[in-house]
Amino acid sequence: MNENELLNLIRKELPLHDDSIIVGSGDDCAVVKMSKKNLVLKTDATIEGIHFTHQDDLIDIGWKALCRPLSDFAAMGAIPQHALITVAACAHWKKENWLQLARGFGKAARAFGVIVVGGEMARSPEKLFLSVTITGSPDSSTVLRSGAKPNDLICVTGKLGGSLKSGRHLTFQPRLKEGQWLAAQREVHAMMDLSDGLGSDLPRLAQASNCSFILEKEKIPHHEGCSIEEAISDGEDYELLFTVAPETWPALQKKWKQQFPKLSLSCIGKMISSTQIFHGDSSRGVAQRDADKADEEFGEGLYSTYRPSQNQSPTQSASGSRKSQQTHREVFGLTSSSSPLPKGFDHFE
Repeated sequence: MNENELLNLIRKELPLHDDSIIVGSGDDCAVVKMSKKNLVLKTDATIEGIHFTHQDDLIDIGWKALCRPLSDFAAMGAIPQHALITVAACAHWKKENWLQLARGFGKAARAFGVIVVGGEMARSPEKLFLSVTITGSPDSSTVLRSGAKPNDLICVTGKLGGSLKSGRHLTFQPRLKEGQWLAAQREVHAMMDLSDGLGSDLPRLAQASNCSFILEKEKIPHHEGCSIEEAISDGEDYELLFTVAPETWPALQKKWKQQFPKLSLSCIGKMISSTQIFHGDSSRGVAQRDADKADEEFGEGLYSTYRPSQNQSPTQSASGSRKSQQTHREVFGLTSSSSPLPKGFDHFE
């Protein structure tokens, strides 16, 4: 079977046309009608050995690859419209392998109203590599991760932890409707999705917002059979992390229960000024410490995560590298044998 024949088979599994498509899959580039709204773009790679194994179901892999960038759209309250899909697979792949993967893409695309307008197929020397680009438009407003303010409450949808061992990372539902609803609420100041885990993503949101934060670990929602440590460090939860003005939290929580009765919403901490750091004190439970003493008391790795460097732009957030993941584990005290969070990071006032 040649490439054209294979492409024709794959196209049958995908939604390819709607009224916005001028030139769709099959030409050198796709052309779509543009409205007066801004264009939202996101691309995500999904790689064998990192995001899935060769034993995982190809339909699930296709679902996950398309839903990963959709989760980012959810985090900004945006509406996805079009997708470009690149697949690099081994030469020994048969027609059925390609069709199973395409069915996963098609299942996710139809579920969330996305039209596939093209992409690329290539040969990989060994492992399967997928890249999906999604374009779309803002909804009523766009929420950034850089909008958190001191005293904002830190909130999260759903439950965290155990995504990899349970297989949920392959079948998760991107919180598109929930993200669009949250973005329309004025009291929501910042939002992002939890793809790398709370221990990596919350410091990124704090740094982008030039804030610090403190958590109440007992309130971190976690799946049955998962520890607080796993809820913080596992990653691939694809829930929404956001901050909200504290005085509006009761009303927001009530509206949420009416709108999304089957999905929990939890308050797990609060943002604080980037010039503050908190530490336990037996007389008060929480006490403010002088910022200049933080590195001396807690170590540079801890404090630099909570307070962005004076020489670093808020947009220069922590990377997803192994090194930074280890730093975030140390920040949350996950290398210790006792409490999952450092002493004094248990409660907030």
